[in-house]
This record gives sequence, structure tokens and C-alpha cells, in this order.
Amino acid sequence: MNEPELPPDGRPVDVYLDLLRIRMASEDYELLLSVVRPVLRAIDEQQLPALDFALEDSQQDGLPQEIRDEAALVIATAVTGRMDNKVIELHVDERTGPIRVVTDADTADDPVRLGEIADYIRERRRLDDELRGIAEVSGLPTDL
Repeated sequence: MNEPELPPDGRPVDVYLDLLRIRMASEDYELLLSVVRPVLRAIDEQQLPALDFALEDSQQDGLPQEIRDEAALVIATAVTGRMDNKVIELHVDERTGPIRVVTDADTADDPVRLGEIADYIRERRRLDDELRGIAEVSGLPTDL
């Protein structure tokens, strides 16, 4: 859906949530709302740093992958204002298996760009491991 198609005063995230309400089972939609409401509130209140681990919360361990994916897409829509986001899987290394990333549709269809994202994630993990090792040797907390 393009911006000219949005209803007046309609934020893309509200339109996206309305579409999900129609498409999803009521129980699943309510579960989705319970996950995204605090995040959307934080976005509205411009408290974005609190969002880092919103979908990795230990209380969400039993959350079905479909709900996690939709929650990620709702949050991405709220942050970017775009409704063309996609959840994709990237194979970064063998030890962790594929990881899920939200990106726009153009990037999701661009293998070169996806390779660059995977390389960035690999480098970030390498740096995190290095910093974790330094912290451990120094007797500092290692929960980065």
C-alpha cells in the first residue's frame, strides 16, 4: 500500500494492524497486540533505546514464530513508516543456524545487499566475542 492509498490521518502501522486484525485469528491477534503494544508505546514516547530486545524477552519464549515475525513487521512498520518490510532468514554461520532479519522488499530481493548484511552481522559477532573475552579475562560482566 502506497502513501496516497492511506486513509487521512492513518499511520501505516495502524493500517497494517487493521489488516492483520482481519487476516489473523482473534486469539493470535490479541497475542500479537500484547507483544507490540509496549513497543509501540515506547516508539510513540520516543524511548527507542528500550526496544533492543523487545522480541527476545524471556516471557515470550513460547511465542509462535509466526507471531514473532508479525510483531517484528509491525514494529518495523511503526519505525520506518513502510508497509513493504519482509522477514528473511540469513545463514551467517553453522554454529547458530539461520537468523531472522527484517528489511525492506528491495533489499530482501537483492542477494548482494543480503550478503553485505550477513557480513556485517558476522563482523559484529566477531567483535562481540572479542569484547566478551576481554571482559571475562578482566573479571567484568560478559552479558553484552
